[in-house]
Amino acid sequence: MSRKISFSNAINEALHQEMERDETVFILGEDVAKMGGDFGITKGIWLKWPHRAYDTALSEQAILGLSNGAALCGLKPVAELMFADFVTVCYDQLVNNAAKLCYMYNGEASAQIVVRAVTGGGIRCAYHHSQCIEPWLMNIPGLVIVAPSTPYEAKGLLVGAIRNPNPVVYLEHKLLYNKKGEVPEELYDIELYKANVEREGTDVTMVAAMTMMDYARKAAAELEKEGISVEIINPLTIFPLDKETIIDSVAKTGRLVVVQEGPKVMGYAAEIGSMVAEDIFEYLKAPLKRVTSLDTPVPFAPDQEDYVLPQYDDVLKACREVMAF
Repeated sequence: MSRKISFSNAINEALHQEMERDETVFILGEDVAKMGGDFGITKGIWLKWPHRAYDTALSEQAILGLSNGAALCGLKPVAELMFADFVTVCYDQLVNNAAKLCYMYNGEASAQIVVRAVTGGGIRCAYHHSQCIEPWLMNIPGLVIVAPSTPYEAKGLLVGAIRNPNPVVYLEHKLLYNKKGEVPEELYDIELYKANVEREGTDVTMVAAMTMMDYARKAAAELEKEGISVEIINPLTIFPLDKETIIDSVAKTGRLVVVQEGPKVMGYAAEIGSMVAEDIFEYLKAPLKRVTSLDTPVPFAPDQEDYVLPQYDDVLKACREVMAF
């Protein structure tokens, strides 16, 4: 597996290969066909399958409404939200229709759709194009939320998402698009609902996702020089969480640091922290720590955006603080 490609090319390759394998898969969204998407993720698809790549109106509600109808007819739409922030425009179609279909029809019908959502801050896109939307959707039974952090995960998780019978929100962090990593040429899928133990450790469990995984890996290497052994858990599927893997890790280390881009209130860090405190409080050697964004909109000014978003030094500080107990 010596070939290295970018995160964005890994997603593109997954789409090409899965569409080659399954003729029911098609793509739709704003400028995803002839132009190949605003970020170039769907390039080349329209040239191969002009009748399976559709440019839509500038209407997220229409994109998701069409996706729901197509899924009910047996197709597998992969819809792109150019910016995840605008999931609010199609919230009703996603939350009140797609997420509830399987339950309403007792498993005889479902909305097998993938919503590719471009998420996160860090590239100075300001208030309406820099938000992390997963907390908005984590309270919706019936939805699945996946979050890759490497090109390898990006390809495998997208294939797994397309094959999953449930509506899946597939998060693509903007800062990861140019990240390169080893990716097999052949088609493969990564199992949803299963977290990955990225690094084994004995002193602190650190849970992180997407760009925060880079902070976690770097911090673990730095802290090892100080004699602190960090175990890193990558959820991969943010909702529903792989509770067992996280609980088992914290029970072993006795300490927990959760690193999350996005406001602290009601994020996945809050859910993981509550889950650990509720189930294995007696195993904790120190109060858990959450490293998150500030509870404020993401500013446009670069220095202010950096101030609001979690930084690498914040991760180091949190780990050292839990080790003080």
